[in-house]
Amino acid sequence: MIDLHCHSTVSDGALSPQEVVKLAAENGCQMLALTDHDHTGGIAPARAEAEKCGIRLISGVEISVTWRGTTIHMVGLDFDEHNENLQTLLAQTRAGRIDRIAQMAEKLAKKGITGAFDGAMALAAANPEMVSRTHLADFLLQQGHVRNKQQAFTKYLGEGKCAFVRHQWADFQAAVAAILGAGGIAVIAHPMRYDLSATGRRNLFSEFKALGGHAIEVHSGNCQLNERLSYALLAQKFGLWASCGSDFHRLGGYSGGTLGVCPELPPICEPVWRHFQAA
Repeated sequence: MIDLHCHSTVSDGALSPQEVVKLAAENGCQMLALTDHDHTGGIAPARAEAEKCGIRLISGVEISVTWRGTTIHMVGLDFDEHNENLQTLLAQTRAGRIDRIAQMAEKLAKKGITGAFDGAMALAAANPEMVSRTHLADFLLQQGHVRNKQQAFTKYLGEGKCAFVRHQWADFQAAVAAILGAGGIAVIAHPMRYDLSATGRRNLFSEFKALGGHAIEVHSGNCQLNERLSYALLAQKFGLWASCGSDFHRLGGYSGGTLGVCPELPPICEPVWRHFQAA
């Protein structure tokens, strides 16, 4: 079993890096990549646990990037997590999260809702660098400004609402270059989730390939067979390798797929793990 996309408490997962590895091993996983959002801090403890469990741990990260105004997630695999340029890009991306929440809190203050920034940061105290709109929504709910979290977005935080701030994530080209510069493999994560036209999807993959991108996730989370076949054909068309991942976050509620368990890729695929560096 191979799983090349999952998350821990270092980003927005519910299990520690060690717990993620243990559960993956219990589920029969033999090769695992921990791909926390914009952060590689979980790789070292995950690798130590993987050695105990007898599974191979691949270095990974999921980077939030902006491509032609659309947020795209890019996974980096099998890279040197100590690479300075990569770490600089990740740090800048994380810092952007805090700046965005500060700007949104200022907009809320103009509407008479004070203390939002401190409130959101307190809720994100376990990992302040990963603060998000969800933490602002939790603050608004706790303070009685909304009846539920969804209303926080429909009234204040959603696109076009009074406190919304559009965010510029990492540059698409810079993200590819940072992954390649660290000796890694660049992968477009869960391509089936992006609201792109056929032309948009073709442009995305063409540009990604031209920049040196390597692969796309043919399987992600709980995607269906028809989706796997569709993206296997696209990978073949653009000369891209195929990756797979559960996108696991937590047990219960939204968790992606089963940690450590992904279906076999369609036979036309060239698996990305065939191109990993020697163990």
